[in-house]
Amino acid sequence: MPDIHFDAEISASYDDESSERFDPALLATTTEFLAGLAGDGRALELAVGTGRVAVPLAERGVPVSGIELSPYMLERLRAKPGAAGIEVTEGDMTTTRLDGEFSLVYLVYNTITNLTTQDEQVACFENAARHLSRGGCFVIEVFVPILRLLPPGTTRHIFADEPGYHAYDVYDIAEQIEWSHHLTLRDDGTYRHSAAPYRYVWPGELDLMARIAGLRLRERWADWGRGPFTGESEQHVSVWAKE
Repeated sequence: MPDIHFDAEISASYDDESSERFDPALLATTTEFLAGLAGDGRALELAVGTGRVAVPLAERGVPVSGIELSPYMLERLRAKPGAAGIEVTEGDMTTTRLDGEFSLVYLVYNTITNLTTQDEQVACFENAARHLSRGGCFVIEVFVPILRLLPPGTTRHIFADEPGYHAYDVYDIAEQIEWSHHLTLRDDGTYRHSAAPYRYVWPGELDLMARIAGLRLRERWADWGRGPFTGESEQHVSVWAKE
């Protein structure tokens, strides 16, 4: 079982610190994309978290289930309006199995990188495939590693430096891990420091993981609005279909 990095303190403020991801236009585009793939079938969100995407997707009429490792994140989800109809199960997204088949399994906002070994990431693809009906789709939203943009030899990247909030990544190239550090100013004037490891992964490696699990790339976009994916794209939304 992976470590739980989203503890009670982080979970309590997770939605507040994710305000840009709650933009109504972004969520409308995201859920339209996912609902189109789900069709008349069921959807399963791996690492459902606090339900940022699952709740509005369910409000569109898609039957949604979720798997989540952190009990603290699940507590936040269950307290939300509109979450009562979402079946949620506490467990690891690489091994937890729900009953029945789904036409869509999805994993958003870089969460595949929470799995810090290649074996775990492959196991996630295999678990997604086990849940899918034939022709069903597995969707991942994840960043493209920025290593090509860093000066040669650089292993540290500051990506936020604001009043009350500072964040930086430290890269271990040999292990393909980045440690993400966040320092957030508390009301009492002290800083909360949180850090977690992420295994960054390239699009081509994800495609190979999909093939191992019996999935084939169907489409890849730069965003939920289906912008073209290019060599300059900072993230991608990829769709693999079960053969």
